[in-house]
Amino acid sequence: MREMREQPIDPQAEQEIINSIQEVYYSNDSFDMVQHELEKLPPELNLQELEEYRDKLKRQQAAVSKKVADLILEKQPSYVKELERVTSLQTNLQLAAVICTNARRQLSISKEDFTEASLGLLANQRRRHLLTGLLKSLRTIKTLSGSYLRFLFLVCVSVLTFKHYSCISELNSKLQDTLEQIEEQLDVALSKTCKHFDVSHYTRVQLAYTLLEKTQTAMDQLHMHFTQAIHNTVFQVVLGYVELCAGNADTKFQKMQYKDLCTHITQDSYVPCLSDLCKALWEVMLSYHRTMQWHEEQDKEEAPPTTGMHEAAVDHSYVKKKLEHGLTRIWQEVQLKVKAYLLGTDMSNFKYDDFIVVLDVISRLMQVGEEFCGSKSELLQESIKRQSVNYFKNYHRTRLEELRMFLENETWELCPVKSNFNIAQLHEFKFMGQSRSPSVSPSRQVLSSQDQVLSSQDQEVLSLFQHFSQEGNPFERHIDNKDEETEDVLASNGYESDELEKCVYQDYDSDSDVPDELKQDYVDEQTGDVPLKSASRETLRSRKKSDYSLNKGSNAPILTNTTLNVIRLVGKYIQMMNILKPIAFDVIHCVSQLFDYYLYAVYTFFGRNDMYESSGPGLISSRLRTTLNRIQESLIQMVLPSPQRNSGALSEKEKVPSPHLSQLVVLTASETLYGLAQRVVATESLVFLAEQFEFLQSHLDTMMPAAKKPFLQQFYSQTVSTASELRKPIYWVVAAKALDYEQMLLLMAGVKWDIREIMSQHNVYVDVLLKEFEEFNKRLGDVSRHVRVPLPVSNVLWEHCIRLANRTLVEGYGNVKKCSNEGRALMQLDFQQFLMKLEKLTDMRPIPDKDFVETYIKAYYLTENDMEQFIKNHREYSMKQLANLVNVCLGSHINKKARQKLLAAIDDIDRPKR
Repeated sequence: MREMREQPIDPQAEQEIINSIQEVYYSNDSFDMVQHELEKLPPELNLQELEEYRDKLKRQQAAVSKKVADLILEKQPSYVKELERVTSLQTNLQLAAVICTNARRQLSISKEDFTEASLGLLANQRRRHLLTGLLKSLRTIKTLSGSYLRFLFLVCVSVLTFKHYSCISELNSKLQDTLEQIEEQLDVALSKTCKHFDVSHYTRVQLAYTLLEKTQTAMDQLHMHFTQAIHNTVFQVVLGYVELCAGNADTKFQKMQYKDLCTHITQDSYVPCLSDLCKALWEVMLSYHRTMQWHEEQDKEEAPPTTGMHEAAVDHSYVKKKLEHGLTRIWQEVQLKVKAYLLGTDMSNFKYDDFIVVLDVISRLMQVGEEFCGSKSELLQESIKRQSVNYFKNYHRTRLEELRMFLENETWELCPVKSNFNIAQLHEFKFMGQSRSPSVSPSRQVLSSQDQVLSSQDQEVLSLFQHFSQEGNPFERHIDNKDEETEDVLASNGYESDELEKCVYQDYDSDSDVPDELKQDYVDEQTGDVPLKSASRETLRSRKKSDYSLNKGSNAPILTNTTLNVIRLVGKYIQMMNILKPIAFDVIHCVSQLFDYYLYAVYTFFGRNDMYESSGPGLISSRLRTTLNRIQESLIQMVLPSPQRNSGALSEKEKVPSPHLSQLVVLTASETLYGLAQRVVATESLVFLAEQFEFLQSHLDTMMPAAKKPFLQQFYSQTVSTASELRKPIYWVVAAKALDYEQMLLLMAGVKWDIREIMSQHNVYVDVLLKEFEEFNKRLGDVSRHVRVPLPVSNVLWEHCIRLANRTLVEGYGNVKKCSNEGRALMQLDFQQFLMKLEKLTDMRPIPDKDFVETYIKAYYLTENDMEQFIKNHREYSMKQLANLVNVCLGSHINKKARQKLLAAIDDIDRPKR
């Protein structure tokens, strides 16, 4: 088709092709060309004819397309010219519209000026006409003589006397009507001050009421107008959002009660509507505050007149009391309206940031109430507490499920951060640097982190009403600040903000991209697992000797993406707790559950089996075991809950299933030291998390109610402080598999120990064992090139390996059937050779369980009595090892009778265990 279109066609031929098109194709737009052509096909189809006909149709189509294109190109200049004319016309119309607008504005001003002048002339003319008639009547009624003031007084007194004069009757009626109109207009003018207080306007209104001697009536009306203004304001604000969200002109909403109208607010419009609601209510309260200020200034500036002093004093006293009592009444009305709005929507499914904004706005509103009338805002506190508890339970449950999902998908890879990383760099903890200590203002039960918008100096001098008396709005400024700081808070799961990545994270790439100076060895100035605290001198001294400062210039904390998510979540929880102190204990309890679940997951993934299968003594302390059992009972949902526990359905619902290790994490490969890198990242990230909790302890303690502080202390002493204790069981499995202890036992079994001469050469099994340690050291170095192995971790690993090796030596020596004094000397030679070479591989001093081996070897030389005492004092050896020691000594310096006695003593020791 393209080829046919590109071929040049003679215009005449082209026109003939177009003319050959059937008229039916031009009939209408709905014409089905395909159906038309299919119906024209003959019953018997000929391929060549079909192709010729198809080519004909293609030529027609190409001709039409070319014709259309030519026509478009032909009309292009006209189109451009016409478009320019339209653009010019549009510009002229806009200019004309501006001219018309200005003209209308000037006409309106002229009209107002002309109307006022005309009405003034008419009023003066009417007054002149009335006064002329009145003058005639006064000349007739000679008894009404005297001054103008006396006439005003006598007009009302003499109405009944002079009823027969029609002018007097009409004057009385007109004066009454005028007075009523004046009072109505004054009432309207008074109501306008409730939303926008204007000093000059209010001064004129009060002066008018004073002339009418209705000051007290004005105060009664003023409070009624303020109450009505609150109702009308909140109704119009909420109605506007409801109608906007409804998207139709349905008038049913206008007939609803305010409480019912609040239930129609959508989740998306809830926060903007609340903000506008508080802004509008602020304007009303500010007007009332300025009204009180006006009356206070009037009392100070104007001394009461000498005449009517008592009446004026009564009026001033009444106004003062009325305004003071009105403060509580106005604030109570505000609370009721906001309470109805808060409880009209279920916030349990709100986004975290939206809910925080709600809390901040209500917190600011309660601060306004405290400054307005000294109220503690019990209604608002109860309403927001009810919504917060409902929201937080749902939010926490969802976050725990998300944490389980993160943990089950976590591959325990290192998340690279800068060496100076700390939680203060995260947006979730920005509020801690801005907020004051809660003890500064104990009278306020609820404080927002955004309450510190003003500097401390400003707060000492200016209240909110003073600061925003002329312009601005505390809620407007509050929301603006919130919008500026929530960009990175919304990216809570992951790091979508480039700026945050630049701030927190360092580039993480292969070693080939690292500069040479960063590949050199370094001296870590802080302990690897306490990045936020000063390292002790002993730690620094030992770190200088450590072989495992192996990340070549990096002492960044070891943590994962999940760890960062937990830290961010803790920041959100504390922020919520900072805003809403009545649920502080509930929030802190949930914060503790986040740490509990993370600790339990690390233990389950990397340490649970070792708790029972390993033979190492004291791998899990009683405190850690108690903590793990508590977490399992209180937080972990068992796979098959018993049906008898239906009574505890609520508590079971709050539990979380035990997490499962991702299949991507391989812990069985010997070349990776059985997942040592993953174990290090998991365990040390837990230790880092514990350190952050230690850092937050003082802040949490100030927020915790006094009656609940023992819970927080117990959490830190029994849970947070046990994080580092997980190192022993988790790294034990690596140490237990890293060296071939069984091979060493077999080699030791092949050694002849009943020799008769002193040997100067140690046995082969020592060299084999040392090679195992060298290989372990090499693989540990390989791991450290990918993940920094902190000094405490390497110490635990070396301690476990050496302890297992020494216990294997004792086990091997305990399997010896026959041994001479020279054989015991050979054992000592082997062990000393082992220690000498081992001390070159590790800086650990003293060597773990060194005395355990030496004491067992030297026990061979003990006499009968000393042997018996040895058996009683050294219960760290197994019954088999002690019995073998006795049997080997038989015939040397222990006879059969002594042997039976010693074996009986061993049996006595073993009996209480059975």
